[in-house]
Amino acid sequence: MRIAIMGAHLVGKTTLAQKLHESFPDYEFYPEPYFELEEIGFAFPEIPTADDYLMQLEHSLKQIVRSNKNAIFDRCPIDLLAYVLAVDNTFNFQLVFNKIQNTIKEIDVFVFVTIEKPDRILCSNADLPGLRYEVNEILGELINDFEIQVIEVKGDVSERLNQIQNKI
Repeated sequence: MRIAIMGAHLVGKTTLAQKLHESFPDYEFYPEPYFELEEIGFAFPEIPTADDYLMQLEHSLKQIVRSNKNAIFDRCPIDLLAYVLAVDNTFNFQLVFNKIQNTIKEIDVFVFVTIEKPDRILCSNADLPGLRYEVNEILGELINDFEIQVIEVKGDVSERLNQIQNKI
């Protein structure tokens, strides 16, 4: 089973993905494309551009294609598309829509970690809270556009993990 964890920054995706991987240790774990690209030498600016997010989106697509049947992804192409749209509202997402849609058919379970009210994680101005909220909102719209079923999780890490395990 391929499981993709999606959401804006600073919502607890990585922590949840790592805990999920502990529950399924035989699964491959794919970190955020940002970190894999950094490891191979790409230097992102402090505030990434739409092109930077598109590069991460392409890398995310490659992660899915090269993955085994049992994998956990800390991000997926849909949330990276949300970042592209948030930083460039003129971007025509139809350019990548079909490519994303064809690739995400390989994902069995989508987990949406949304921003909760009250917010569980403090987000300083340096962490771009406006971008975070905008990406969260766009993600909700893209979930509808791609017509995917998601498990929307809330609560602390153990509650989120239980919500996923109860659904799968």
